[in-house]
Amino acid sequence: MSVRNFVNEHYRHFNAGELASAAASLTDFLDNGGKVFLTLAGAMSTAELGRSLAPMIRAGHIAGISCTGANLEEDVFNLVAHDSYVRIDNWRNLSAEDDAALLKNKLNRVTDTCIPEEEAFRKIEHHIMSSWQQADAAGTSKLPHEFFYELLNSGVMEDEYEAQPENSWLLAAAETDLPLFVPGWEDSTLGNIFAARCVEGKVKPSTIKSGIEYMIHLTKWYENMQSPLAFLQIGGGIAGDFPICVVPLLHQDLERDVPLWSWFCQISESSASYGGYSGAPPNEKITWGKLSVDTPKFMIESDATIVAPLLFGYVLNL
Repeated sequence: MSVRNFVNEHYRHFNAGELASAAASLTDFLDNGGKVFLTLAGAMSTAELGRSLAPMIRAGHIAGISCTGANLEEDVFNLVAHDSYVRIDNWRNLSAEDDAALLKNKLNRVTDTCIPEEEAFRKIEHHIMSSWQQADAAGTSKLPHEFFYELLNSGVMEDEYEAQPENSWLLAAAETDLPLFVPGWEDSTLGNIFAARCVEGKVKPSTIKSGIEYMIHLTKWYENMQSPLAFLQIGGGIAGDFPICVVPLLHQDLERDVPLWSWFCQISESSASYGGYSGAPPNEKITWGKLSVDTPKFMIESDATIVAPLLFGYVLNL
């Protein structure tokens, strides 16, 4: 039984029913010439979402991605250090002393998975620091993801890959020069490392362009986009809030006539009653000029690591 047939047969009610409805609706949207703009919050790359996202990118369904700095770098960390990651099966039972021991062994934990500092952080720092310094010496500036694309497309790390390259969503994005937006990149491991090297005087802050540059690029990209865009939001936070705001920016601040987002779905476990953006229901976005009354809207209140692969598998009819 294919993923699509499985979902159609068994996912009938509640969050399962919402997933099935969203999956069928999104498939129709894509079949009619639409594209997906995807946002990635949380630790989706460390959850190895690339296994299902990379095929979506290679199939041409993804028009652009907004992600956190952590998701940008952690896909590459996994690519080069996969075999050195440590799985913690009883993570709920860890004591503070257990976590201190992981720190001592340079294992940075993300729920049930530890990212190895030497094999991941420092290995990528070695490669990307060279790119930063070359740009700095030439007096040029680039967006954060452009350094990653340059690094991946150069082939310099191919012999160091430990994960299967086809499972890397960032590698798939780099190969197609997919439009990427990384607001708040400074809030990441390599962002911290870059700041440290600036403090040491090894590179200048201007070597990496800011989030304002990303927003300017996003406004131009959105205005020129020919296909209707579905906004598929995994989690909340800056990865989702940053790009969805481009529509009211164009309408209200630049007074330009552009379409609203044509379709919307969010996968989140957050509650709206806490006043956080991550739990804001789709209708609230109508009041901000992001969605219309007629925009198809779906809210799947569940674990994105479970839901997103099913959604992508449904669309690809695997």
